[in-house]
Amino acid sequence: MEFSLLHIREDVNRYANIISNMINVDVGVVDKNMLRVTGTGLYKNIEGVSALGNVYKNTLETGKTHIIKNPRNHKLCCKCIDKENCQEELEISTPIYCQNEIIGVLGLVCFSNEQKKKIIANIDSYLNFTKQIAEFIGIKFFEFQEKMLQVDKERTLKAVIDNISKGVIVSDKNNKIVSINEIARKKLKIGLECIGETMSIVSQNDYLMNEEIFKLLIFEREFNVVGKLISINSFDNKKNNIFIFEDIKKINRNIAEITNNNNVITIDDIYGNSIATKNLKENILKVADTSSTVLITGESGTGKELVARSLHSHSSRSDKPFVVINCSAIPDSLLESELFGYVKGAFTGANNSGRMGKFELANTGVIFLDEIGDMPLYLQAKILRVIQEKKIERIGSNKSIDLDIKIIAATNVNLEEKIREQKFRKDLYYRLNVIPIKLLPLRERKEDILPIVEKLINKYNRISNKYISSIDEEVTRVLLNYNWPGNIRELENVIELMFNMSGSSHILSKDFLPESIISNKGIKNMCIQSIIKDDDDLENFEILEKRYILQALKKYGDSTDGKKAISNKMGIGLTTLYRKMKKFEID
Repeated sequence: MEFSLLHIREDVNRYANIISNMINVDVGVVDKNMLRVTGTGLYKNIEGVSALGNVYKNTLETGKTHIIKNPRNHKLCCKCIDKENCQEELEISTPIYCQNEIIGVLGLVCFSNEQKKKIIANIDSYLNFTKQIAEFIGIKFFEFQEKMLQVDKERTLKAVIDNISKGVIVSDKNNKIVSINEIARKKLKIGLECIGETMSIVSQNDYLMNEEIFKLLIFEREFNVVGKLISINSFDNKKNNIFIFEDIKKINRNIAEITNNNNVITIDDIYGNSIATKNLKENILKVADTSSTVLITGESGTGKELVARSLHSHSSRSDKPFVVINCSAIPDSLLESELFGYVKGAFTGANNSGRMGKFELANTGVIFLDEIGDMPLYLQAKILRVIQEKKIERIGSNKSIDLDIKIIAATNVNLEEKIREQKFRKDLYYRLNVIPIKLLPLRERKEDILPIVEKLINKYNRISNKYISSIDEEVTRVLLNYNWPGNIRELENVIELMFNMSGSSHILSKDFLPESIISNKGIKNMCIQSIIKDDDDLENFEILEKRYILQALKKYGDSTDGKKAISNKMGIGLTTLYRKMKKFEID
């Protein structure tokens, strides 16, 4: 919006009357568009009418003050279109400035020789007086302009505040509420009667998802929220505060959306027709809604995380977070901070706003502790305390955080053997093993192989934009006769390989199978649990296994690709290989 002197016409009119009364002349004021703003005498009550005089026009263009002692004969009057109607005897034209911009002209006009002689006799005094009045008008216009700009800013700010998706409260330096948006009123369940009330905002020196936690008190009611407090200076130099906040429940819902990652797994995603698989599905439905801890055991690749996610999906916590942490994939030095989080300045290199741990991230939902058998002993004691007390403390903090959480743990190692070796706490084992779920290896439930293959074919048909309609009977025989040391993970890798090798064929034939599967050499690479099932010479076998890994590292190298090749040869996952290397102290 463009401002002009017409917007402050009343103020300009007062100044015009002051001049007219003091020196007994007519006064006329025009804006920068040559529109009359106000005036006295002949120029009274004609605001908004276009001025025709050429003198005013020249003053607007040049910024010069003109004293026209001979109207109609002056060179500026020659081109005036109103020359024939002019009755003036003297005219003084002074520019009105706002900052460095000319915004109008202040004119003094004499219509008699008596007025003219009086003005000319004291011309310097009248010029100074006129320029001072012009300056006052310019200052008044500047104040009006700044006020309107501030009003516009406040109007814009209000529009933003009213349409923002978070709660916003504006307060003055005394913490009295100046304004509050509708979102904030809904979140706090208060009305506009809170305007003018005093509130208290107290930082808890804690953070949730990088947002600071505050305690907000209004009407003696207490709210725990997360947000940001911003101080601003208003046009009248008063200090205001803007508090932008979100309720913690909303943050927790966002956490749930992030952690769940739309990865909804149910028992319908557990494929198989074996009695073991049917019993597994029934047991998941029975125990899913309990708050007791669950311990899932089984070889690598048997689908322990699949079962954990199914337990989450079929529970009343299905809309709450599901957080996974692999205890063997994170270095011991970082595992504690990953699990429990830390406060600002807890240690060198800590994030300036602190960090939420996995337990806190999973609060109200489910945490899945995978490979818990590899957790260091000192952390096992802390996990036991969490299970018993349902509380945690961030590193560097003495403030307890209450937990409402279901714990699911999983391992592919023999925890009872670990207890005998004093590498796992017996009390933690009993706390975790309240509801045990044991997953059988694929070789002990071969009725599941073909249903799993069928689902995998459907999956890779979608992913690869191919269409495999069936598999050869010979392939079926090979798949059923193979012992699958890598279990379902290995089976899926084989199907994916066959898809890639199939070209334009619509049938998976024996030609696409890897040599190790065809010759059934996989039995030689079976995981330790199956080979020593009836053998007590565990120590000798571990020596052989360590020797095998060392020789494989020399052959394939210790790069990530080399280790992937070794884990494929052994029929185990890469994480399991790392765990074995750690166990055998192989650097």
